[in-house]
Amino acid sequence: MKNKFQLLFTALVCASAFSLHAQGDFSMEANKSEEAGYIAPKDPLVKANLEKWQGYKFGVLIHMGLYTQLGTVESWGLAPEDWVTRDGYDDYYKYATDYRNTKYKLNPTNLNSEKWAKMFKNAGAKYMIFTSKHHDGFCMYDSKFTDFKITNPELPYAKNAKADVLKDVLDASRKEGLAVGVYYSKPDWTTQNFWWSYYPPKDRNPTYDISKFPDRWKSYVAYTQNQLNELTTNYGKVDILWLDGCWVRPLSTINKKVEEFCKYPYDMDIDMKLISETARKKQPGMLVVDRWVPSEYENYLTPEQKTPEKPLTVPWESCITLGGAWGWVANDHYKSSKEVVQLMTSIVVKGGNLLLGVGPDAKGEFDPKIEATLAGVGKWLTANGEAIYDTKPVAPYLDGKVGYTQKANAIYGIYMPAKDEKELPATITIKTDKKGSLKASLLGTKQKLTSKKVDGGIIVTIPQELRTTLATQEAVVIKVS
Repeated sequence: MKNKFQLLFTALVCASAFSLHAQGDFSMEANKSEEAGYIAPKDPLVKANLEKWQGYKFGVLIHMGLYTQLGTVESWGLAPEDWVTRDGYDDYYKYATDYRNTKYKLNPTNLNSEKWAKMFKNAGAKYMIFTSKHHDGFCMYDSKFTDFKITNPELPYAKNAKADVLKDVLDASRKEGLAVGVYYSKPDWTTQNFWWSYYPPKDRNPTYDISKFPDRWKSYVAYTQNQLNELTTNYGKVDILWLDGCWVRPLSTINKKVEEFCKYPYDMDIDMKLISETARKKQPGMLVVDRWVPSEYENYLTPEQKTPEKPLTVPWESCITLGGAWGWVANDHYKSSKEVVQLMTSIVVKGGNLLLGVGPDAKGEFDPKIEATLAGVGKWLTANGEAIYDTKPVAPYLDGKVGYTQKANAIYGIYMPAKDEKELPATITIKTDKKGSLKASLLGTKQKLTSKKVDGGIIVTIPQELRTTLATQEAVVIKVS
């Protein structure tokens, strides 16, 4: 167990696309560096969908695969790198064989996509992204280009009427009004054209010199393009194509942000221009997120497991796990609804979206603790979503315990009680440069509050009879209009 959680801890720093800094907020310089490589889309439909997406503010990212059956941190145990530990194994190849043979065990017979979709909608999420394939190469959909997929007739779940899990989940989510996205890993650690078994894997990169075997690499590029084409052709409307595995990229795009992880000396260009243009012929305006590869195919930025210190001037989304791992692991520790709401607030007031990572267990069910947290977030958003959805950041953004958003002529001061706070203060100052007569009310209750106009804002009085009760809430929203 100790080794499993060593892997968990390390993978949180190095997971999916690897974090670019140690845990903690970005500096101003990092913010500027993040924004410097951003290229705004020119396509009017993409621009319109990107603006719409920026108003969503809250989405969920679902990780599910062979690692779900094992309860490990995604597919990183396959990476032959010295930071990885494998609980109970002394032999890498034994581990890799056992890992891949988990396909004969994965059988999520309790998966209820309609229940999932209702849970996400009731949580207040506006979009859902599902893993079609992680780095291990195992497809959670019916790809025609590999047998390493959940719909393989030899595997147990293939007998299920809804064996194509991606289709099942996307269809159910759309029916609940959610926008949907497809997560896809550009690297693939099972296909012979990426990890050719003639050469043993040394790290996460191709096992062979692609400059010496160009035809093999061309076959891999075609394989990737073919899978992405079927994902954007056969699965209905796809709002977001979310690509992970940033080390598969043109050599010319390697920058300081990723150079620590991009040591492979050859050009792994998969032709994102062709991929995007082909996909958008079927999916006009679809957002493409080629994570951490600065280009016109990274429509928004995706800081991982952290939030910027200051607001960014470009579209962005923090992808952060609800527990310790992206997928399901036993005995994980999950954030409370209060922690999620306050995390969301700290992101939204800086102009970003929260993409919350959760995963079902091997049966296809979510831990009751996950369900409880999401229900609590949804209850809060039902009462206070006006201060979150379709809002814009406004100075001072985040000041102590108060975060600020604006919409039309209203300013929202979102007060975030500390975990051990027993009673709200008697007065809360809401900073604003708005002129004229200002009125304050408590969002969710519409209760008017007594306030006093001062230079730079208003001082709002919190009724004594409410101060204890309000301190127990995830956050308290004061609307100034």
